[in-house]
Amino acid sequence: MSEFTVGETDFLLDGRPVRLLSGALHYFRVHEAQWGHRLAMLRAMGLNCVETYVPWNLHEPHPGDFRDVEALGRFLDAAREAGLWAIVRPGPYICAEWENGGLPHWLRGHARTSDERYVSQVERWFRRLLPQVVERQLDRGGPVLMVQVENEYGSYGSDAGYLRWLAELLRAEGVSVPLCTSDGPEDHMLTGGSVPGVLATVNFGSGARSAFETLRRHRPDGPLMCMEFWCGWFDHWGGEHVVRDGRDAASTLREILECGASVNLYMAHGGTNFAGWAGANRGGGALHDGPLEPDVTSYDYDAPIDEYGRPTEKFWRLREVLAEYGPVAELPPAPGVLGLGSDVDLTGWAALDAVLEERGGPPVEGPVPPSFEELDVDRGLVRYEVTVPGPRQPYPLIARGLRDLAVVYVDGERAGVLNEDDVQLKELVAGHARVELWVESLGRVNYGPRSGEAKGITGGLLHERQFLHGVRARGLRLDALDSVAGINFGAVPGGGSPGLYRGEVSVRGAGDAVLELPGWTRGFVWINGFNLGRYWSMGPQRTLYVPGPVLREGGNEVWVLELEEAPADRPALRLSAPDPAHENWPATS
Repeated sequence: MSEFTVGETDFLLDGRPVRLLSGALHYFRVHEAQWGHRLAMLRAMGLNCVETYVPWNLHEPHPGDFRDVEALGRFLDAAREAGLWAIVRPGPYICAEWENGGLPHWLRGHARTSDERYVSQVERWFRRLLPQVVERQLDRGGPVLMVQVENEYGSYGSDAGYLRWLAELLRAEGVSVPLCTSDGPEDHMLTGGSVPGVLATVNFGSGARSAFETLRRHRPDGPLMCMEFWCGWFDHWGGEHVVRDGRDAASTLREILECGASVNLYMAHGGTNFAGWAGANRGGGALHDGPLEPDVTSYDYDAPIDEYGRPTEKFWRLREVLAEYGPVAELPPAPGVLGLGSDVDLTGWAALDAVLEERGGPPVEGPVPPSFEELDVDRGLVRYEVTVPGPRQPYPLIARGLRDLAVVYVDGERAGVLNEDDVQLKELVAGHARVELWVESLGRVNYGPRSGEAKGITGGLLHERQFLHGVRARGLRLDALDSVAGINFGAVPGGGSPGLYRGEVSVRGAGDAVLELPGWTRGFVWINGFNLGRYWSMGPQRTLYVPGPVLREGGNEVWVLELEEAPADRPALRLSAPDPAHENWPATS
């Protein structure tokens, strides 16, 4: 068995200096049947290590209800089979442009602090999770050679006792490999996020020498490592598609390695935010306290290995640099692609009310609107209903503290769409009237001081200045639609009605594919019960990636949850083979 240790200037493997050339690849963003290919692509780029986060909320959607925690172990086994070491970053907070930074929506207490209510839940989770890591440590014949304590904590808080407790918990649960932290290369971040006796690393996209100089002021000894070298970036709905020139990324990688440092490419392969797990940021500059900026479904990240698992120009640029520091493997065979494209034949439709009646949570009524969290909705939507008493004159209707998006109906007729920056209905409402607001969460904030904020109508419903009480609410979780058995579908309507559409597409030569949704506005798509994620006509993402293993030869079931407006004339979707270019993005990007 090998031993990996932290020396005064280098990482040591059985006493010999070793450099980590790592790449981030999140097992939860890649279909399990494709793990082997993506890991082989890391080897082909010249990497010797893979890094992954662990999203708590994916594996414990309800307190004590653990779901496939063993997936992490299977991924680490696949990494070992691919000849890669592994760095595990279990959080409990992970950021990662993931819903709520990986923290469950049901958490109690002040997250990321020493609050006993919070740490007791972390302790329970880690006791369930960590055996997957401990059993696969390097000194036990596995690939895991380092585990991270928390994540970029210096960007959030200063509870040093919490970080020490977390490091001690990892040790108590059997983690024997070196621990590390990672933070931005700024004094207050390193001061707030580092733990005495634990290796400190830094995250950045450029300015390697300056970043390492800052790190050395805090840690004169120990190996240098960039735990997140941001070689690309992520995208927000309504924003521009972000790209980084491959030559520029390669130049910074060379600078990192010339400093004698180890590196983790973030991301080597981004993957996809399937099933609505994409997070969100707050704009407004360095304070991250401005408008909501929800992340798109694709986590391509402009990474060297694109969302479809293909090498990009950036791949070859980085590979050229990495080849100077270690061996590179041959590329694995490319994944199969769809043989013959086909239109989806839509055969049925169910109104949103009918879907909610069949699959929604229990109805709740109270004086004020309950939050998504109170209704146990992590991803999905809530229908709020209220009566405007009458007779009374027309006044503005206001959804105070709306998070995030609401389609409003007055007496059954659509009256407008509201968002957190536009919470007042343009059409005045008179009493007596029945008002419905179908509110969708666009992703909980995963970074900054607004992390953990509630979703829904958080400040009450007002008619002019008067609060409207007696609010009725019912939630619909996205995972309640992973099967549509038992839902009564009728004929497909015209006129662009929102609702749940059902259809079928015939496939010949199953493989990776692209789903086009011309004319659809906003919602989610499932194929054979697999949730591909959110689509939204505002872009920049135009299509959805369909992993080949999701498809089967012959007939494939498709259902679409359209929340706003479907195409007015004969709704259509098309499944086709991916173009050699980046399929999801506008040609002008």
